[in-house]
Amino acid sequence: MSDPFAEMRLDGKVVVVTGSTQGVGAAIARRVADLGAAGVVVTGRDAERGEAVRSALGTEAVFVQGDLAEPDDCEAIIRACAERFARLDGLVNAAGLSTRGTIDDTSVALWDLLFAVNVRAPFLLIQHGARLMRRTGDGGSVVNIVTMASHGGEPVLTAYASSKGALATLTRNAGYSLQPDRIRVNGLNIGWTASEGEHGVQTETGASSDWLAEADANAALGRLLRPEDIAPMVTYLLSDAARMVTGSVIDFDQTVHGPDGEHVLPAATEGRA
Repeated sequence: MSDPFAEMRLDGKVVVVTGSTQGVGAAIARRVADLGAAGVVVTGRDAERGEAVRSALGTEAVFVQGDLAEPDDCEAIIRACAERFARLDGLVNAAGLSTRGTIDDTSVALWDLLFAVNVRAPFLLIQHGARLMRRTGDGGSVVNIVTMASHGGEPVLTAYASSKGALATLTRNAGYSLQPDRIRVNGLNIGWTASEGEHGVQTETGASSDWLAEADANAALGRLLRPEDIAPMVTYLLSDAARMVTGSVIDFDQTVHGPDGEHVLPAATEGRA
């Protein structure tokens, strides 16, 4: 009998993971390597953190420093992959900015920056990445890390939620556009996740240093998401086991919505703020 989990491995594949110097991106890069990837491209702005992640992966890997707000840096990431590995099988757009701002106080500069990093960069990476994937004719897989805020978001996340809503639409459109090349494009609307970046956001906006303990205690399923919860779903979508899935944006969260869109709380948390 064949191994039912064999298709979920990434043996021989080459994967680019943006935003992989910390948090969700780093967890994804580690799992990609653990599942047998032949090559991993780690990217981010912080060279010290990036080299630390790269050197700990245990497989052939390269770190490419870059700022995704710069179009040339997006192209350089894929070019570095082509030069080092001569192929690309998977692309994970995990990088993103979540700077806060309401509809009243969001500046044009902030709006443009969030759309540049959260939408334009994934578009450019998919564009250049698909061209590299086509060289081998083996197809490929793209996974975009979106957010539950793409459904609308809180008032303090106007530009962020709007940019992620655009990324969700790009995911579906690219999934349709790239079908003839057998390049699949899917997204994950991840819920509230406890990562290094989130800790910084919480403390900078006035939360206490033990905000996570309180958030975990109030979470419907007992705790917030962790980066290590998200990584297995990403690698599943990268793998051959998900070969029939494309153009999907999956809600990866413990929040349940009823048929009319209302938020439904389980009995154990009914009445909590």
